[in-house]
Amino acid sequence: MSGTVTPEELGMRFLVLSHRVRRVVDERMTERGPSLARTKLLRVLADQGRLRQSALAQRLGLAARTVTETVDGLERDGLVARTPDPADRRAKLVSLTDEGSAALDAAHGTGEQVLREIFGALGPEQRETLAGLLGLIDRAT
Repeated sequence: MSGTVTPEELGMRFLVLSHRVRRVVDERMTERGPSLARTKLLRVLADQGRLRQSALAQRLGLAARTVTETVDGLERDGLVARTPDPADRRAKLVSLTDEGSAALDAAHGTGEQVLREIFGALGPEQRETLAGLLGLIDRAT
């Protein structure tokens, strides 16, 4: 690659590649357990404990309906449980089940394995360089 690559061209390549990496990670995770999106929700519950769905939606930056649909699926799969909120009997609290905790552990292992495969193609110096470049891009946003 010569020095003629524009910021716009580089930005588009970055967006395409980041989308592809995300898709590969999600596909591999889904083959072995919860998807990347479901794993994020399970991680919030593991970190925060029982939460109302509205609080989950807020922490994830998602619409309440999206979280409701995801929680419905996770509950059907036995990965989360809904219980009445003692402070408001109309509201439900969502919590991680033992099966959900085990699925979360497996998902993280799978995700980490895929990322090792992808970024393991780079040598240590290349990874350090990329980390520095990603930090510059992050600070520019």
